Formats: sequence, structure tokens, C-alpha cells
Amino acid sequence: MAKDKKKQKKSSMSMADMADRHILYQESVQDVEGEIDFVEQTFEEIRNRPMKILREDFCGTMNTSCEWIRRGDDHEAVCVDNDEEVLAWGRSNNIGALKEQQQARLDVHCDDVFEVSTKPVDAVLAMNFSYFIFEERTKLREYFKRVREALTDDGILFLDIFGGYEAYQELEEPRECDGFDYIWDQADFDPMSGHMVCHIHFEFEDGSRMENAFTYEWRLWSLPEIRELLDEAGYSKVTVYLEGDDEDTGEGNGIFEPATRADADAGFLGYLVAEK
Repeated sequence: MAKDKKKQKKSSMSMADMADRHILYQESVQDVEGEIDFVEQTFEEIRNRPMKILREDFCGTMNTSCEWIRRGDDHEAVCVDNDEEVLAWGRSNNIGALKEQQQARLDVHCDDVFEVSTKPVDAVLAMNFSYFIFEERTKLREYFKRVREALTDDGILFLDIFGGYEAYQELEEPRECDGFDYIWDQADFDPMSGHMVCHIHFEFEDGSRMENAFTYEWRLWSLPEIRELLDEAGYSKVTVYLEGDDEDTGEGNGIFEPATRADADAGFLGYLVAEK
């Protein structure tokens, strides 16, 4: 009888109940292969030397850093995040999947990006719009300055950014993934301050839903604002790389190229590459 009850309880659990939000995030949001391709190739094109050491700020599960470590026997990564829960998940699931000698080339810091002290690195990555959490100009400029100090003499800061006129709207955007739907929810936007509240939800084939799997409160910064703050923080050159369009689908094609002008599209994705 006890076994039957256990089976019944297990079968009554929904797909949302059994899912791991970090795995879902990595599968639906992150493209660590494409991201590292861009960072590695762009660094080498600009500096005429290979990149060896990167620092991943707001690293979360350290998925990007682990991809970097796997790509070369001389690659090193410094990971910084102040959320011990997500770092613990990353240690078990991502770092734990690396070989022992690969793990030794990862330096993990549970710390604030304003307080952490790390060795000089070739590149700092602040991706997934994580730096948007700094909603005041002075705070964001100070973060950029601190990153600049952490770079080698020819180091580069890599940021991603999104925008377009739909970025300022309150809306939900669903997207099909393998076995589930990813939903990006721009739940609230205040045009007076630029403050924005966004959620990520996941829906499953059995009709269940993981509500507010991730929530972000930040400022929706514009491209001109970020470029101006990087200039004020002392970077010698800032280049914007925008994603091209797929002619067949009208969606992004995953190819990012330098741009000095853009169309007034509903949405865009891009990188800012700030040279020390």
C-alpha cells in the first residue's frame, strides 16, 4: 500500500514541479558556444593575440566560464556572483562535469562585483543584461571603472544589450523550446525612471507552468547612455556590434557585426565592446 501511495504521489507531480529552473534557463536563454565564439574571435581580431583569462561577472551557474575552460588547456576563468545558491548549483552541475585539471583553472568568488579583487584578466564579460541592475548613472559608471582596473593593459569589457521600441512595452513573448515554452514577460515599465520588472516563465506539454522562475528589476538602459558612461569611465574605444537579420524568418541570424547606425526596429540585440 505504501508503495502504491508513493507511485501515485510521484505521478501526480506536474512537469513544472519536476523541472529544474537552472537547466531550463541554460537551454532557453544562454548560447554559451555562440557567445564564446564572438568574444574569442573579437578579442583576437582587435588585439592580435589569443585571449587566455576571462572574468565572468554575475556568472550565475558559471556555464559560460565552463565553456571557455573546455576550449583550451591554457584557458583560465574567474567567476563572480553574490548568490551562493546559484553558485552551488553551478559547482555541482557545471564545474562538476569538468575534468579535475579543468576545474583547477576556475577561480570562483561569492562576492559583490564592487568588492571583489581578482587578478588582471584579458576580458570581463557582463552578459544577459546583468549590469542593468545598477539603475543610477554614478553607480553604473563606477562599476565600469572598477572593471577597467581589473583588466590587463590591453583588456576588453564585453557587454550585451537589448532595445527597440517594443523593449519599452509591457508584453509577453513566448518561444518554443525542446519540450517546453519559454516566456519572456515585461511586466512593468516606468518611463519616468526607466525602471523595469521582467519575469521568465516556463510552460510544459502537460499544461503546467513554472511561474516567475526568474525575476529581474533593473533599468532599461539605452545604447547612447551606455556608450557615454563607458567613455566617462575611461575606455579608449567602444564599438557596438548588432545582430543581423535572417532573410527567411525575419529573426536574428546570430551574426554580430560592427555598426554605427541602426534601423528603428521593434527589437534588437547587440554587444558593446569596450577597449581599455
